[in-house]
Amino acid sequence: MLSVFLAEHKEMGVPLEQKALSLEEKLVSVFFGEDVGDSSEPEEYLESDGNGDSSDPLERNLYWESQEALLQEILEHYNSTSSNVRQEIFRIIEIAGKEDFCKCSKPSFDGCIHCFRRGVVNLLCDKGFRATLCTSKWTHTKKYPGGSHEYIEVIVSTPSRKKQMPFLIELEFRDQFKIAKACDKYHKLVSQLPEYYIGKPDYLNAIVRVVCDAAKRSMKEKKMHMGPWRKTSFMQMKWSGSIERSILDESLHHQVPSLLLRQASESSCLRFAAAPAVVVT
Repeated sequence: MLSVFLAEHKEMGVPLEQKALSLEEKLVSVFFGEDVGDSSEPEEYLESDGNGDSSDPLERNLYWESQEALLQEILEHYNSTSSNVRQEIFRIIEIAGKEDFCKCSKPSFDGCIHCFRRGVVNLLCDKGFRATLCTSKWTHTKKYPGGSHEYIEVIVSTPSRKKQMPFLIELEFRDQFKIAKACDKYHKLVSQLPEYYIGKPDYLNAIVRVVCDAAKRSMKEKKMHMGPWRKTSFMQMKWSGSIERSILDESLHHQVPSLLLRQASESSCLRFAAAPAVVVT
């Protein structure tokens, strides 16, 4: 896909090396934890002065087409790995969604997301998965507001059973990136995200970098402030426990200078069962 995209724009005479990073470079950047945006932008927010490159229609189209191609490349890798486990977990999530899972004192009409997560974890454990309900927490700083976020983690094993890895489940994945007043190109990009994320933390980390960079660009085009909760490093803290463990478990972890590892965040997990780890095939 990347080679086709580059070939099309070379035929148009677009000097890619002068306009932006090549898609290959950007793909490497997002997987190795490097920022793909302009590091000269303000930390807390970004505000367009109307005189930037976003006023150039050709450059704008090139940026959004490249981001879409980059996201598609990552999603293709994501969908091609551990597909059997993902399909089984997705089926269990769909079953859990049809059950009366909400146990709150004030249940809503369609149940709350917290009870939904607990229901999914319970059902996963019943089906033999080693499932965990995790909560990432981070303290308030000058750069970010404090907060917490719940997600699900399943421990899976490689076919040789020599290595175990976290498999992250986010039941509100697409919703995490929705921005009401974003530009049309950003809305289109977010619509391509899966409703549920079910997979390795490194693919989620890569997707977060691409979409957050697109959010930054959208805010610039709309001449709006970008809140710190939209930034890549803040979004990563929502799944900090799984992402950090994934980085430390990888043989290339010493090459990934993750911003996450420098954040004062912590993750706690409530273990529902001690089932054996599922084997990834």
